Amino acid sequence: MSSCGNPASEEQALMPRRLKFGKSKDCVRCRLKPGNIVIRHAVYCKECFTPIVDMKFRKALEPSVNARAGTSKRPKLKASGNLCLGFSGGLGSSIMLDIVHNTYFSRQPPLDDSGKPRGGTNHPRNASVWPSCIVCYVEVCGAFAGMQDRTEDIRSVVKRYPSFEFVPLRIEDAFDGSWWTKVYGSNSTPQVWLELSKEGLITDGLHVASKVTDLTPVEAMRSYLSSLPTQTAISSALQNLTRVLILHTAHSRGSSHLLFGTSLTSLSISLLSSISQGGGYAIREELQEEWAPVAASGSKPNNVLRVIRPLRDITAKECAVYAWWNNISVIGRDKQRRAIIGIAALTKNFIVRLEKDYPSTVSTIARTCEKLEPKDAPSGQCRLCKRPMQSAIQEWKGRISIRSYSDDKLAADLVHIPSPCRGNLDTSTPSQVPRLLALTDFLCYSCHTTLTSRSSRGVKQSAPGVSSATPLPIWVADRGLHEDGLMGDGARRKIPEEEMLDTVAKFLIDNQDCEE
Repeated sequence: MSSCGNPASEEQALMPRRLKFGKSKDCVRCRLKPGNIVIRHAVYCKECFTPIVDMKFRKALEPSVNARAGTSKRPKLKASGNLCLGFSGGLGSSIMLDIVHNTYFSRQPPLDDSGKPRGGTNHPRNASVWPSCIVCYVEVCGAFAGMQDRTEDIRSVVKRYPSFEFVPLRIEDAFDGSWWTKVYGSNSTPQVWLELSKEGLITDGLHVASKVTDLTPVEAMRSYLSSLPTQTAISSALQNLTRVLILHTAHSRGSSHLLFGTSLTSLSISLLSSISQGGGYAIREELQEEWAPVAASGSKPNNVLRVIRPLRDITAKECAVYAWWNNISVIGRDKQRRAIIGIAALTKNFIVRLEKDYPSTVSTIARTCEKLEPKDAPSGQCRLCKRPMQSAIQEWKGRISIRSYSDDKLAADLVHIPSPCRGNLDTSTPSQVPRLLALTDFLCYSCHTTLTSRSSRGVKQSAPGVSSATPLPIWVADRGLHEDGLMGDGARRKIPEEEMLDTVAKFLIDNQDCEE
């Protein structure tokens, strides 16, 4: 049976498919040459594309260079300290390394007729923005077996830029007291262990490790990662350890600015992943932050470190094309097998697919998060991730959490729970006891969730007679913990068996005395 419609008119009535570019295939900037790349439905040629990326980079970085904002529309750029670049070997950090060197460190001052710098070498016009620049790289091969050490490969890349100093770090330095001594010159910070099985992470499960029983930094780091409950927690812990290691290194080297090569695509992934893991309170710090270690008195020092992501307006597609057309070598980053099923990896797959079909949506995520700000002022700095901490976290969690089945309505739900699992439930009425001091009071919600979240595989049980204490990063036991009472006279220390025998030796009765 044929249709009664008009086939000719129906073909003309179909809506034409929208092109990936605008009305013209010529470059929208110069209007002369045909375009070579399409960025958000706009066409650019090869000659105009590189200056546009450089302009976006400088527009995101230079307003934060000077310590104080002046009244001039084009102020002279002069930082108050050195520059530190966080380098991972990936695409974004490789581009950042090249742009920073070509823009701020390889430019020659204008010369006069005699070939000397115009105005003299000491003229303010010829002074560089930063006196020096260091490149920090954190090697994570010690976290998992089978990973290749790429420190020498990274060193060879940094050697191409003679103005930069390479500072190699390792992920296990977070558990190495000698690294902390080298950075801050203090060897009084002990290695702290915590029993994660203790409810509320109370100080009763907080120990100071003895030098006799100390593990190596690699063993302590692997013990810390293996004690985390989920794969998402492991991925988040590695990111926090890497970031805090670079923060302390940059601050100890007198740096006023720390740059990360996070592109717009990576930034959107990081924002959504952080929010999904409970880090919404510090969402502004994912974009840009001013960081300084908290002093013993609670006041911040004057040398504040500004953490900036100058590639936050440049997508991963633009970074890839920029690196290809400018012959920038990219080593790449090893994929962590344990992070494949984590929230960060799932978010990355979602954002990458979204960017292919709707390229403007990725920019919308970053712009929306940039408008967010916390409702209340922070109550301090988290001991683990060193980011602002929300106040009254435990009171809020107490209102939304069920810790007892004493209520009649809740007790009726026990019929839906398998019989073998009912014995582990607390059906007694909680007694009114004073709340114990806990490390939870000094952690942000995201870090507390990382340590205490429950996996579908169940809670890991330690063998009988084996301590379930987990080593924590070295910066957790800084001077602030002594003032807060978590460390000091009230803290417990792990005592080895030899030391225990020496202590009670004078109270023991010798076997020969018993025979007499």
